[in-house]
Amino acid sequence: MARLIARALRLGRSALIQTGVPAWSMNPPYRLSYLLSVLVWSEPVVVVVPPSVLTEIVNENIPNLRHRIQTHEADLSLHKSVTVGDCWPGSDYQGVLLTTPQAWLKDRLHHTEQFPPNITTIIDGVDDLEAGTRETLSVAIHPQDWERLIQLYPRLKEKIRDARVQLTRIIFQHPANPYDCYLLETPEQEILQQLEYILTQTASNSLNLPPQWIQFWSQWRSPNQLQWGKINREQGSFSLYCAPVDVAAQLHPIWLQQPVVLIGEALDLEKEASTYRQLVGLGELTCVKFSRDRVHQMIQLYLPSGLPMPNTPKFQASLMAELRSILSMSLSVSGLKVLLIDDVPLKAQISTQLASELGSRVQVETTTLDPNGILVTGWQFWRQHQSQVSPPHLLAIATLPLPSLEDPLVAGRVAYHKRNRQDWFRLYLLPTALNELQRAVAPVRSAQGIVALFDNRVLHRSYGQQVLAALSPLARIDYLDQTWLMN
Repeated sequence: MARLIARALRLGRSALIQTGVPAWSMNPPYRLSYLLSVLVWSEPVVVVVPPSVLTEIVNENIPNLRHRIQTHEADLSLHKSVTVGDCWPGSDYQGVLLTTPQAWLKDRLHHTEQFPPNITTIIDGVDDLEAGTRETLSVAIHPQDWERLIQLYPRLKEKIRDARVQLTRIIFQHPANPYDCYLLETPEQEILQQLEYILTQTASNSLNLPPQWIQFWSQWRSPNQLQWGKINREQGSFSLYCAPVDVAAQLHPIWLQQPVVLIGEALDLEKEASTYRQLVGLGELTCVKFSRDRVHQMIQLYLPSGLPMPNTPKFQASLMAELRSILSMSLSVSGLKVLLIDDVPLKAQISTQLASELGSRVQVETTTLDPNGILVTGWQFWRQHQSQVSPPHLLAIATLPLPSLEDPLVAGRVAYHKRNRQDWFRLYLLPTALNELQRAVAPVRSAQGIVALFDNRVLHRSYGQQVLAALSPLARIDYLDQTWLMN
């Protein structure tokens, strides 16, 4: 990998590298590869990493690397300047600038010119690049923004309040859902359009409006936007959001401004990463995918056959029976047990039943855990906090992490793909699920633990082989074996 990075620096050719190792893991070996390359390179480099990784690089990786090189390679100097910041230090700077994805994306997407063009840029942890770009490009109107609008246009106070009341009534009429958000439909859109017309007529120049409203309406009028409202039922308030469905068009010009090396854990099943490249607007570039170590990164996969499908009434009882069996057989083995259940009512029911049987060792979505405890969690919590707990001996997965069509934002993205006559399942739902699955399983690989998957669709749907490919290397079994569980 060090040679690949050195080649990209020397030739100025962009590359996409899949490491099979998460960026957040403790001192992943590939990180030293690119750090060594940029420190010996004679020209300036930008390195973009998540904040937690940035701290580790500054406090541990670079000092340790310099010490080792000084001790064993007297002829090699690593005294190149290293700076941390949200903008380029100066026109004559020839060192390494460490920055965060948020700062770099904000600059490139909003054209603030904090980072000069044509400087080779290494971005570590691009698994979240699409979501991070959409978040950077999203614009929100919160309750306080309405108050600022009223203060600026006191003569239109009643009309502004009427629009807000109408929106509140319509948005709160939507049936409750676990996501507390709803796509904005024609009635809400017409209210906002009418409000914009009234304000611009009064202001005589739309640039006199508050900046947040200018940005919101500007993006609102752009094509292919997700428009939704998120409510706080306790406070009786709502916020409005607008974000692009497809971020490839916004990202594509960015890749042309400088050579880039994109590094991710598991971006695509294929080496060429055609689906991932389409999602983030990448053209032709060097693509490399490192295979996982079949000895040290193999998982044991328990995949029973004959279970009911997740959308049938019998699934909950069968899942509970399976969880009881596998937990009773593995409780004598030291190590954390994690149960991944994303369905909110099902998660509550399972955790309650297990807590009544196994006591306080069962915890729900917390990082304060007994070393031999049982954590019941959803996918989002596990993704955000898995680096804060010890690698689990057992990871039991109730269902595949396919985005739910009951989530209005998922439904909105699916509708976009349908309008463009695209395969929404294989372009959006399946890649999202496979990426989530591989990242969730990563800590188990370091412990060479067990993954139990209770979603029978893996055995009966055409995409099941892709799921197994995403989990490999693995040793599969379809029955519970006490000896196997205790290995």
